[in-house]
Amino acid sequence: MSDPDLTLYGLRLSGHSHRAELFLSLLGLPYRFVEVGSAEQRAAADFRRLNPLGQIPVLTDGAAVIPDSNAILVYLAARYAPDGGWMPVDPVAAAALQRWLSIAAGEIRYGPALARLMVVFGASADRTAVHAIAARILTFMDGHLAERRYLATERPTLADIACYSYVAHAPEGGVSLAPYPAVRAWIARVEALPGFLPMAASPIPEQA
Repeated sequence: MSDPDLTLYGLRLSGHSHRAELFLSLLGLPYRFVEVGSAEQRAAADFRRLNPLGQIPVLTDGAAVIPDSNAILVYLAARYAPDGGWMPVDPVAAAALQRWLSIAAGEIRYGPALARLMVVFGASADRTAVHAIAARILTFMDGHLAERRYLATERPTLADIACYSYVAHAPEGGVSLAPYPAVRAWIARVEALPGFLPMAASPIPEQA
């Protein structure tokens, strides 16, 4: 295998970017980070050639171009850590992984992630509805994690990487993690993984 030539285009305050950067760090892969912060940058022709949807993050590996944070996780695991257990091959475990990738793109995105987006970036949404989604998914996760150490299997997988960033930083959106001890214990386990890379923190708003 040739040496990696990896560049990650993203935003340091983005949980989507962080999950890709976190996994690069956990795998010990060298990479360059290119900050693509503004809407104007994402609308530029050069970036649109990488991702016509204008979304971050995007990973390039030589000539390969991989948009979408979950797709980046799958690519990195398959190419650089195929035997690392990050994508289990057992059908039940593989299905569990896919379920959590869907939750990361669904309930977590429209719950804890959107709550944070409203506070940190001024996004417009129905706060009551967003916080209700956050409470529902965090309650579910807490019950799930009360009986296991990680989300999909008994060892860390892409499920944990995909879900960590926005759940761990939920308080920045006014979503308290105090009611969810099993979630907080899981966050601590992810943060103890060798090569863990924290996401830049934003101020935590006062609770209403």
